[in-house]
Amino acid sequence: MPQAKPTDVLAVIPARHASMRFPGKPLAPIAGKSMIQRVVERVRRAERLTRTVVATDEPSIRDAVQAFGGEAILTRKDHATVIDPGTIDSLVEAIADDDSVRVATPCTAISHANDIMDPNVVKVVRDFDGNALYFSRAPVPWVRDRKESVAARHWKHLGLYGFRRDALLEFPTLPPGELEHLEQLEQLRWLENGFQIRVIETEYDAVSVDVPADVERVEKLMRERGES
Repeated sequence: MPQAKPTDVLAVIPARHASMRFPGKPLAPIAGKSMIQRVVERVRRAERLTRTVVATDEPSIRDAVQAFGGEAILTRKDHATVIDPGTIDSLVEAIADDDSVRVATPCTAISHANDIMDPNVVKVVRDFDGNALYFSRAPVPWVRDRKESVAARHWKHLGLYGFRRDALLEFPTLPPGELEHLEQLEQLRWLENGFQIRVIETEYDAVSVDVPADVERVEKLMRERGES
């Protein structure tokens, strides 16, 4: 593999075959193309990327990616688990424009009240500098005094990350903490080990596909947006 230059920006797209709710999800067809092909093509629209690679534990996914001209590598099956092109570029800029930022991730304002209480929607709270204070499946911040006319804003964390190379290589050496175990959120490992995570705002809200029925919802949204 060629030596990376300081300006190189690598996008790694995890594509695991095993899924309790949706086995083989990356190869599921969405409006005539596999899900993984649509993700790769969308990620490639980001202007700040040098290279895009699919990391998969399944040879059939690797072969499918190579068949449409993508790049894929096989990984171990025991790896633990993570798009909008504009959001990707914003992540790259957050790191490139500030040498102190080693890890960055996006969030978007929650517009549906039900999402605040939904444990599958991860919430994030930030400090004055835009760094994460905490990530939780719980409704944070919690408005204690309901009698007060408080307009609390809740932010949804989007599972996309930008890392400096040294920070990414350091992550496997960090010990998991109690908060990560309790919340089942890997990003809490960074916070528990003293790292800062810069959280950028985006208007883009990702549509997740967790079960086969979600495919129809995504195709409907694509039709509404006039996407092929």
